[in-house]
Amino acid sequence: MITLRNLTLRRGTKVVLDSASVTLNPGEKIGLVGRNGAGKSSLFALLAGRLQADGGDAEIPPRWRLGEVAQNMPETSDGATDFVLQGDIPLMEAQAVLAAAEASDDGNAIADAHMGIEEAGGFDARSRAQALLLGLGFKVQQLDAPVNSFSGGWRMRLQLARALMCPADLMLLDEPTNHLDLDALVWLEGWLQRFTGTMIVISHDREFLDAITKVTLHLDEAKLTRYGGNYTTFEEMRAERMSQQATAFVKQQERIAHLQRFIDRFKAKASKAKQAQSRVKALDRVEKLAPVLTASDFSFEFKEPVSLPNPMLAMREVVCGYMVPPVRRVRRPAPRGAGGAALGRPGGGPAEDEAALVPKPIVHNVTRTVLAGQRIGILGANGQGKSTVVKTIAREHPALAGEITEGKGLAIGYFAQQEMDLLHADDAPLQHMVRLARTVGPEAREQELRDFLGKFRFTGDMVQQRIGSLSGGEKARLVLASLVWQRPNLLLLDEPTNHLDLTTREALSMALNEFEGSVMLVSHDRALLREVCDEFWLVTAGGLQEFDGDLDDYQRWLLEQSRAVQRAAAKGEKYTASPRPEEPKAAPAAPAAATGKPAGKPGAAPAPAVQQGPARREDKKAQAQARAKVAERTRPLRIEIEQIDKRMAALVKERTQCEAQLAAGTLPGSEIAELGRKLNHINAEVTMLEERWLELSSEIESLQAAAG
Repeated sequence: MITLRNLTLRRGTKVVLDSASVTLNPGEKIGLVGRNGAGKSSLFALLAGRLQADGGDAEIPPRWRLGEVAQNMPETSDGATDFVLQGDIPLMEAQAVLAAAEASDDGNAIADAHMGIEEAGGFDARSRAQALLLGLGFKVQQLDAPVNSFSGGWRMRLQLARALMCPADLMLLDEPTNHLDLDALVWLEGWLQRFTGTMIVISHDREFLDAITKVTLHLDEAKLTRYGGNYTTFEEMRAERMSQQATAFVKQQERIAHLQRFIDRFKAKASKAKQAQSRVKALDRVEKLAPVLTASDFSFEFKEPVSLPNPMLAMREVVCGYMVPPVRRVRRPAPRGAGGAALGRPGGGPAEDEAALVPKPIVHNVTRTVLAGQRIGILGANGQGKSTVVKTIAREHPALAGEITEGKGLAIGYFAQQEMDLLHADDAPLQHMVRLARTVGPEAREQELRDFLGKFRFTGDMVQQRIGSLSGGEKARLVLASLVWQRPNLLLLDEPTNHLDLTTREALSMALNEFEGSVMLVSHDRALLREVCDEFWLVTAGGLQEFDGDLDDYQRWLLEQSRAVQRAAAKGEKYTASPRPEEPKAAPAAPAAATGKPAGKPGAAPAPAVQQGPARREDKKAQAQARAKVAERTRPLRIEIEQIDKRMAALVKERTQCEAQLAAGTLPGSEIAELGRKLNHINAEVTMLEERWLELSSEIESLQAAAG
């Protein structure tokens, strides 16, 4: 149990926590929310022991093991798997004991050390570490690549995998989804739902919080408030609490005004002096309620585009990719003849100009049209080429082949993942806007630019503050301000929410919905994708085509692809993702020599088996024995699936009853809130059971496939 009592914490002159008290129970999954700069990361630092409280008490069980994602970028030549393994502290300690025992040549100590490694799960640790890496989007060929060969975003994924590898009692996760694509995010959700320890997560992804948390801790105005429920429940309960507080504040102001009027009227009259003095004492005893103040009033809007070409652009047989240096080839010496002269090419010069760039295609034959007013979400697993497609449309990279026809008056506003890195650290927001107005337009006076920046929360001296000293969220708001100023008619947004808090994300969602131009959005924020996008394009298997479904369909498709990959791996085959869930890639027909059957038309009745004497009977006997072994190994898995089916049927029935009660509209507010919490718990359990059902089914299929 974690207990904070009257805790006070300061960072410099700023009070982060002021007499805060809260209790967190073992095994709870808690979402820590609050605006940017409220002090969430400082609270994490206190729980991790890096900061000391300025007052009050913080009690954490001393034997609890802490798991935390390090924020520093690792610089090491260790392989990715070895780096992740180092996060398993008990295993590292057990291996250190073994090394010491072997150095002292103590047989008993060596035996004990091997037992310690077994207890720490050392014999399957490498496979567990690689499963984490694969789940987070790494490819098989990257599992042993040096850590310092990865980019910053991938190194943060390595830090996340390293933290997940630790068998922690308390897990602290600060924005774990920032560098994840949607497929890795879905995988992480499933992993965290199965985590049995206590977990506190800071995230600005509301769907992620809804999926994994059942308690919400709100840090606001240096106070901690605990809410029972996920983020959606927290919003509902907080809105109700704020409404009640606002009502109580109004009533209190009316009472104070009434008392003050009595005092002002009768304090000078001798006959009423006693009563007036009594009212003064009553007024002093009134506990003053603060007015309801929220940070949710931030909003902005995109200016009306100067023109709206239709279509915005058309792509015909476009190949998206990069120009890269050629692979350096080591040319072997040519064989020499009797006279020592080289045989073959005269002169022996280089076979190619190694300084020239060569095309590296990523996405092939894109033929799509973007119309005015379209809202397109671009989906696809990591590394498939989503950002490459966006960069090609944004003119950052030329098309390697094909033709892109732009509508007359096309004005592109591009928000790149690395856009904040392109800001000049020594500039101030006002300098940045002055330069933008001069180079891109439209030109404006300094006061007009100051007023404009004020709409994005850059007020007072902040307009002269160094950009390098701004937070990630403040830099992202500055980039958004730059986009708005340019009045684009086509917005290309590549992960725009990575550093935005929930309030700013909601403001962005509303602004995009009111935007009159077209939007193309790459994001792992499912709430933003659901609220903004009307259609989806899927980048997969080197191509791009329309995805006929919603985000729930896409998540199901991702699970289907994962299962198909596992089945293919069990058979030793290579699997290519099917482009759409309703059009799975047909499996190749088995050759007649392997199956003993003629290769007839699909769906045709099988030909009678050919009798092959005693050898055939022995084969059948062996096959029967193999099937019996598989049945025995899969029996407990099938029993668990049956239990899950029964439990899910009961949960669905219970959910239907709850929804019917809510739909009746006859319940009091307290019961509605309780039913809402119950529904959230039911939905969370159903999701967890569905994940487990898919895992069990996949394991059964793998066992059956391995048996042939």
